[in-house]
Amino acid sequence: MHDTARAQVPEQRRKVLRHSVRGQILDALRAALLEGELAPGEIYSGPGLGERFGVSATPVREAMQQLALEGAVECLPNRGFRVLSRTPRDAAELAEVRALLEVPVMLRLAGSVPAATWEALRPVAAATTEAAQAGDLAGYLDADRAFHRAVLAPAGNAQLVQVAEGLHRRAQWPLPGAPRVRRGDLVADAAEHVALLDALVARDLAAVEAVVRGHFAGSRP
Repeated sequence: MHDTARAQVPEQRRKVLRHSVRGQILDALRAALLEGELAPGEIYSGPGLGERFGVSATPVREAMQQLALEGAVECLPNRGFRVLSRTPRDAAELAEVRALLEVPVMLRLAGSVPAATWEALRPVAAATTEAAQAGDLAGYLDADRAFHRAVLAPAGNAQLVQVAEGLHRRAQWPLPGAPRVRRGDLVADAAEHVALLDALVARDLAAVEAVVRGHFAGSRP
């Protein structure tokens, strides 16, 4: 019994370490995509990226498969991964779908969820403001998704939150050739989070709808 337990510990530790490496590589690849270091239309191999990041090809492939699910790359059998090119039309379609999904939910929640629930989300909105003011794009995108998850959570529908998060991630990938997101754009985007909470606390359905639709239509990050 003891021998079996001792034999299992290294294997469990290897799994934890592997997961940690995969997570680090995933973060590094996301940053490279956001910064334009991995160019749209280009094909990158697992071994080549592994050499670049100082790891084996395995965690790179695992991270790239996750990015494929997020709509950032496509897997090419026996070749590697191609960074996808999004168009302004793609961005507009994503915004439309997100509005179709989230606006009715937010209107329903606005009329039924107590103001205290929305007030409790002030720190989540503040996190987006802080990242925006610091000009921290990667940090802002994480905080932005966290805010949207939080405002949808009272619906009590995990599938809704998951689908909305997937669409949100896809919408955050930059358009090829687009100028780098400016600090002022992030600050304006974060201000809309505060405006949404204000409208939800006031149960002002017209304002809720206007803020949410405007937020998607004018999404900058």
